[in-house]
Formats: sequence, C-alpha cells, structure tokens
Amino acid sequence: MSCTTKLMSLNSHVRKWRVQFAIALYPVSMILDAETCYRALQARDPRFDGRFFTAVCTTQIFCRPVCPARTPKFENCRFFSSAAAAHAAGFRPCLRCRPELSPDLLTQITTASTVNRALRLINQGALDQGSVAELANRLGMGDRHLRRLFDQHLGISPLAVAQTRRILFAKQLINQTELPLTDIALAAGFNSIRRFNAAMRDSYQKSPTELRQAKTSRLSAMPPIGQPAIQIRLPFEPPYHWAALVQWLTPRVTAGVEQITPAAYRRTIELEGAQGMVELHPVEDANYLLAQIQFPKLGCLSQIVERLKQMFDLSANIGEIAAQLGSDPQLQSVVHALLGLRVPGAWDGFELAVRTILGQQVSVAAATKMAGRLVQIYGAALPEPQGELTHLFPQPTALAAADLTQIGLTLNRSKAINAMAAKFAAEPDFFSRFTDLEDAVQQLTQLPGIGDWTAQYIAMRALREPDAFPASDLGLRRSMALLGCAVQQSELVALSQAWRPWRAYAAMYLWMNLNLSLLKSES
Repeated sequence: MSCTTKLMSLNSHVRKWRVQFAIALYPVSMILDAETCYRALQARDPRFDGRFFTAVCTTQIFCRPVCPARTPKFENCRFFSSAAAAHAAGFRPCLRCRPELSPDLLTQITTASTVNRALRLINQGALDQGSVAELANRLGMGDRHLRRLFDQHLGISPLAVAQTRRILFAKQLINQTELPLTDIALAAGFNSIRRFNAAMRDSYQKSPTELRQAKTSRLSAMPPIGQPAIQIRLPFEPPYHWAALVQWLTPRVTAGVEQITPAAYRRTIELEGAQGMVELHPVEDANYLLAQIQFPKLGCLSQIVERLKQMFDLSANIGEIAAQLGSDPQLQSVVHALLGLRVPGAWDGFELAVRTILGQQVSVAAATKMAGRLVQIYGAALPEPQGELTHLFPQPTALAAADLTQIGLTLNRSKAINAMAAKFAAEPDFFSRFTDLEDAVQQLTQLPGIGDWTAQYIAMRALREPDAFPASDLGLRRSMALLGCAVQQSELVALSQAWRPWRAYAAMYLWMNLNLSLLKSES
C-alpha cells in the first residue's frame, strides 16, 4: 500500500485497534481466556512469561507459564493477570519458577495512565510508609476514586499490590544477595521484622532463614567501592536491543553524571539527601539486566530498582508492540531490523525536563555540551569521584534563580529552565499529578518555554506515556522520507493514528532509522 493510499484509508481503519488489541492491552484476570492460557502453560511458552500466572487450586500455589513443575489438570487451574492478583486470592508463590523473576508487565496498561503512575509509585515504596489517601493525593485525586480505578483495571486494591511487591522483592533479595535479613526487611519496605517474618511465612510456608538456607544461586559480591554494592537482576520480556539503546544514549550522556560503554551504563544518583551510584549491563543469553547498586540507605532500594526499570523500559510488552508496529507497511522493515527496541526513560523527571529544554533548537552535541557545563557549575561534586563520575545533577533549588546564559543558553531558554526548576522546587510530585497524556501536555505547555514538542518528548521519556508523539519533530519526517513516504506534519499525525497506543515506540523506530541511515552515509 502506498503512502497516499494509506492516508486515504485511515478513516476506515484507525478505530479498529481498540477492538483488535482489547484483550492484550487490558490485563484484567476476568478477561483471560483459560484455554489459551492453558495451552501456553502446556508448551511452557516463554513469550507468555509475565502476561499471566497459573494458580493451582489443589496446591494453593501460583506459577509462571515457564514453571518446570508437572502441568496441573485444567480443571484445577485458575489464571491471573498479575502475581498480585494471584497472591490476593490466597495463593502462594512457587519456589521453583520464582514469580519474583517474571517480567513486570503490570505497569503497561495503556488505557489507564493514572493506574500506571500509581503502580510506579507503589513499586517505589509509596505505600510502605504512606497511606492510599496520601498516594491518591500525590496523583491529584481522592482515595475512593483511586481504589475504584484499581478495581476496574486490575481487579485488586492498591494495598494488595504493595504487599505482593514487598514479599516478592524480599524473596528476590534473599535469593540474590548476601544482605542480612534485617536489612532485607527494611529494603523491601516492611515496617518491622515481625511483619516481615509473618508475611514471608504466610506466603512461602517457610521463614526467611529457611528460604535463605535453601539451595539457590546468589550473585557473587561486587568488590566494595566506598559503600558495599548490591547486585540484583532486573528481568524483561525478550528481546532487548541493548546495542540500539547504547547508540541512542551515547551522544546524550551528561559528562560527570553518566558514563556509557557498549558493555555498561553507570551514573551518579541522589535520593533523600544521600548519594550513590548505579551500574547496569546486559548478560549474554539471559532475559535480565544486572544492576549494581551502591547506596547507603537500604530503605531507598526498591525506589532505585523501580527507577532503573523505568529508565531502561524493562516493563514493555515488547512482543505486542513489535507485532502491531511491524504490521504497518511503513515501519515493517525498521521494526524487524531493530527488534527489542525500547523507549529510554529517565532516572529523574526534572533532569530529563532540563535536558529537553537544553536541546531545543540546537544539535544533540551542543545540548550535551551545555548539560556538562551546567553540571560542573551547579551540580554538587562527589566527595570521592569514581573515574568519570564526579558530580550529581543539579537540584531544582540550584537552578530556580540561576543565570544560565553563562553556559551558552539564550535568555528565553534560561528562563524556561528557571520556571521548570521553581515548579519542581515547590511541587516535587508535579509529574505524578497528570491524569493522562492530554492533561500532561496541557499543563506542561502552560510553563514558559515549553511547546508541544518539548511536552511530548518529556511525556515519552519521563512520564512513560507509550502514546506520546512529538509530531512536529523534523527528524521523524526525514525518516519517513527515507522509508519512501514523504509527509507533512499533518499527514504524519494522520498516519500515526494507526500506531496507537504505541506511538512513542514508533517515534523511537523512526529516530533510530534516521541514525542508522546517517551512519551508513558517513561510512
């Protein structure tokens, strides 16, 4: 189908995606097809790992689809869309397939942006010390409405999600680290050792000590650098195109704060007034990234892990995304060439917003150079630099009134960063209060110097909105032309309707296609 023909036929097809992909995009346990799930279970098909969990009524245990245990009878099985739903129904996690190692696909409910943001905050520990009412307030709504959204989209309560997260994360730390059990209780978000012991015994019928004594493979300790480092596996749904991620991030790393090589990504971090470092690298023939976390406050560990998952887009339903975008005639060749491509996220929303403003109307190299200057002047220096990692990214309070023209910014862009910094200094949870993509773009564009392109780009990478799409980006139209479909902005918007709800991923495919074309021309 030609580009022109496709534009003419959009009106008859653009609305069909909601029907075609309704089951795949709306993972509530009540709509799972039991027979389909059972066939996947019989085949131990790894493509379904994280998409559903099988609970066995006779044993009261729930498993991943890839569990090596003998397949139970169909009549004894119940199927759930999440580990939290299975756990809330009274089933215990399997000790053989270890549900805590399943890809975390729960935060990819494309029809419920508010629920996605709530899940990310819960995974960062929002309900470990706070209440559902406080979480709802951070999201700009009442707690009754938040509970209603969870019941509608997940079939379980926010508290049930939080409790399952604590248990599975604690189990992962027991298996993969040498941390003392008291430290694991703190890191997983339990308020007391007694509650930690009770929850683990109720879930596994074993005490934490017995779980640790079981024959499991723990990761070897990383040589200590200052604070001892913790190694933990971060699973994902394969494939994962690490090389494309490195190619995208390399020209964008901020000197002093980040470092990237084909084998690893490292950066400095700051949370709750404490400083540390993280490092991630791929493991050959494994469906996880290995994270090394060096941070003095163990209570922040779950928050760090969740931020890393979002930063490296480890919760993406990459199979669904590739299937839909790969069926588009214009994107087919790019999708097949870059299977496993992710949308890189951000460690910190404010940092990404500043970097985005720095990149307005200048090249990537120029924006990166200015970001390095910004860090050197306004970022806190590490007391013990680690190679190229020497600084933390500046805090909002440091940039709210700074004269940034001295790093090469125009006065307007300097004021735009000042306004963004002042907003975050006054409202640290600003990015969690948007109800959906439209609301996010509307509120962001009310800030000085923030146009639609900047708002959409921030929504893509910082807010993790899968349907964000900076249609005014010249690179997207240049890439479409390289694919044989030269379009104007309005035509690109029309074509992109067929890519919903994954337009952010379509944008990444187009940008990477442009990058690959430039590399070929240079060689």
